[in-house]
Amino acid sequence: MPKLLSKITITSIAIAAVIGGGIYFNSTSRVNKTVSQNNSAVVNENPDRATLVSVWDKEIEPAYSGITEMTVYRSPSCGCCGVWVEHAQKHGFKIKDIKTEEMEALKQKYNIPTELASCHTAIIDGYVMEGHIPADDIKRFLQEKPQIVGLAVPGMPIGTPGMEARDIKQPFQVLAFNNEGQVEVFREYESY
Repeated sequence: MPKLLSKITITSIAIAAVIGGGIYFNSTSRVNKTVSQNNSAVVNENPDRATLVSVWDKEIEPAYSGITEMTVYRSPSCGCCGVWVEHAQKHGFKIKDIKTEEMEALKQKYNIPTELASCHTAIIDGYVMEGHIPADDIKRFLQEKPQIVGLAVPGMPIGTPGMEARDIKQPFQVLAFNNEGQVEVFREYESY
């Protein structure tokens, strides 16, 4: 197995926890420097709380200046959803984070087909964003403003934003869907 971190200097780590497939370090002392060998995770230099930086943090889409207010509905116990919220925030989205036990009813309210369901649902500019969609795809979608319901990444593919797990990266598709149940591929990730 390849080494995740090629260089790390830490005085002491109080807690290292795997959250939502990504590695987070919560340190009560100073994190000096971390460098990723494969760009899948880097720990920042915040002495209070070092956070995960992933390959998804690099913006690919040109600067986005449209609507950024997004409401995210998620289960209170879902860690990967919280990591995805942080991913969206890093890309400039302003998140209203609503934790609810009523996720199934919410997915029915927004007409999300069962086969497209994932763990969290976001609403932005009247569109539905279901699951671990890369923020750059949401930006591109919002710039194009298609006449459809929204986007979905069904299930919880390993390697998607919020579901990082070292070098494991499952191929996945970002799907666009409409009210008639028609689905088409918006973007495909075979290797990234």
